[in-house]
Amino acid sequence: MLHRLRLWDQLSGQRPDVLIANSGFVAKRIAKYWRRSAEAVYPPVAMERFQVSHHSEDFYLTVSRLVPYKRIDLMVSAFAAMPHRKLVVIGDGPELARLRASAPANVVLLGAQPDHVVEDHLSRCRAFILAAVEDFGIAPLEAQAAGKPVIALAKGGALETLQNPQAEAPTAVFFHEQTAASLCQAVEEMDRQYPIMDPLGCRANAERFAPARFREALSMAIQKALEKPS
Repeated sequence: MLHRLRLWDQLSGQRPDVLIANSGFVAKRIAKYWRRSAEAVYPPVAMERFQVSHHSEDFYLTVSRLVPYKRIDLMVSAFAAMPHRKLVVIGDGPELARLRASAPANVVLLGAQPDHVVEDHLSRCRAFILAAVEDFGIAPLEAQAAGKPVIALAKGGALETLQNPQAEAPTAVFFHEQTAASLCQAVEEMDRQYPIMDPLGCRANAERFAPARFREALSMAIQKALEKPS
């Protein structure tokens, strides 16, 4: 059955005239499996929802669906080894009960929360954490829109969105192994780098993915496709 699905998938990938990916990471996957080129058009970040915050409280934050590939369990294990630091998790999913059962006292799982609660926590957190391999990753950029630095796994779309070569100062710290020990080291590195993590620099990085820029990039991709010889 899987062999037939792979054949169907490969054939289906040849039917569209043009393919648009939501990151260069996905474009490379399209090239690998479908043998086709795809243009990367990054999704928009709702910048208007967030205001730059220069205030930070002593907790780290993640906002995520609680499913296995998001690796919230890795964060729980890492913060269990750092009892003097606090982690707040916002989100719901099939992993919620299991994670709550294993979470130490310094890890708080709030479950699903309305937008205003998410925005409030983003404005007050010390840093946002991403431990999954994401195709693009909206939530870390929402944190950047609120002026917050990010601790992220150095894989997937995060390498494109959180590394800004034009930035005068870093806006993120990366860890290179999907392990609790590697994340703990990144949290310690964030402590060292935190004084140079500029909230306005974080916001400027997120501005690269503002809705107006998305509309412009998508319009250009469509125009390019329409002008392509049939």
